[in-house]
Amino acid sequence: MWFILTVVLYIIAKWISNKANTPFLNPLLVSVAAIIGVLILFNIPFEHYYAQNEFVTFLLQPAVVALAYPLYEQLPQIRQNWKVILLTCTIGSSMSMFSATLLAAYFQANPTLLASVVAKSVTTPIAMVISSHLGGEPAITAILVLIVGLFGSIIAYPVYSILNITHPIARGLTMGTVSHALGTATAAEKTENDAAYSSLALVICGVITSILAPAFFSLSIWLSHFF
Repeated sequence: MWFILTVVLYIIAKWISNKANTPFLNPLLVSVAAIIGVLILFNIPFEHYYAQNEFVTFLLQPAVVALAYPLYEQLPQIRQNWKVILLTCTIGSSMSMFSATLLAAYFQANPTLLASVVAKSVTTPIAMVISSHLGGEPAITAILVLIVGLFGSIIAYPVYSILNITHPIARGLTMGTVSHALGTATAAEKTENDAAYSSLALVICGVITSILAPAFFSLSIWLSHFF
């Protein structure tokens, strides 16, 4: 029942988003708000709802793998620009983790929350695993990833228009680095080139974050002693 409701609400939210033609009515944001309203209205425990939607959660991982198709189509361009791509993803991932650790340390977050915040810099399946290994709370990390992804999905293309950013490498890499899977899905609705570079950034940033996250977590613990 709840699985069907989730799908129906998302389809309705997608229809509303297409009709409104505004990034502020992101279909994921609208459907999440609607589901929360239904759960509150009928006093349905989240655990009960989640248990009946495990199939949707399971689809997260193959969905990330499916993003490899537009990546494959852009292999020649990727080979030509691999230095720029690697440098951009490295700097983007590092700055994302550093800013998150700095803020968390400044507000005196406990180690569990610090670990959860550090891991939010990649797409949900990878972020939850990193968070768990660092001693964080995967559920908190997933929420943070969702918030960051929604924020980027909503404002990215309006910002690109204002700043006249049109190159697919610039748009795709920033979208995938900052907004992960949600950003990549938004990029796929615009152009295949944007989606290809966004999915590439998503994967590379996942690898980089997996390697560097323990170091940034230790840094956040060290920084917390100075605030």
